[in-house]
Amino acid sequence: MSSQAREIILSSIRKSLSESEVPIPFPEAEKKTDFFAKDDLTAEEKFAEAFTALGGKFVYCADEHELIVQLQALADTMGWQQIQSKDSFLLQLFADKNIDLLQDAGDMHHIEIGLSMCECLVARTGSVILSAAQESGRSLPVYAPIHIAVAFSNQVVWDIADGIQLMHNKYEGKLPSMMSLTTGPSRTADIEKTLVVGVHGPKEVYVFLVDSDWKKSE
Repeated sequence: MSSQAREIILSSIRKSLSESEVPIPFPEAEKKTDFFAKDDLTAEEKFAEAFTALGGKFVYCADEHELIVQLQALADTMGWQQIQSKDSFLLQLFADKNIDLLQDAGDMHHIEIGLSMCECLVARTGSVILSAAQESGRSLPVYAPIHIAVAFSNQVVWDIADGIQLMHNKYEGKLPSMMSLTTGPSRTADIEKTLVVGVHGPKEVYVFLVDSDWKKSE
């Protein structure tokens, strides 16, 4: 087909489309930004409700000191000798108190319990957003059989769109190469329709929410 014939055909198509514009069936939906009913819960309360309903384990901490106390108490209860992390903030927090419960994850070959920060928490779905840009990287949150995520109150957002916007602002529009939305422990029913937990990721997921603002410089 010659270029002239191709241009005649394309011009005809463009003309036809411009003359027979298909009306939007529900134009009001194009302007609506909030599709979900609000309730009387705070974002933190909504997250805790949704997260625990999906099998996650939620722990509230009044401040960073209580975070250390609660983690130590959980480790004592569960018989954990060591928790591993790659986040410098968390490692320093425990080192400052001379508590050796938290250790550098290193190559993670023998990691059992992994601790990391997160990008944010999504209240409506009870999800944790993680990214490759974090010090924990891609591996720790899925490699460890038990994953503990730490978040601060200013990292709780209502919906996924709010979480993406938070990350756009944080990374100045240059989003990380990988972002994951973790909603409770890993589970699948692909094998004979039987629910199995911990197949593609951690079998237990904890979130420790600290009731103060996250102020670490990025």
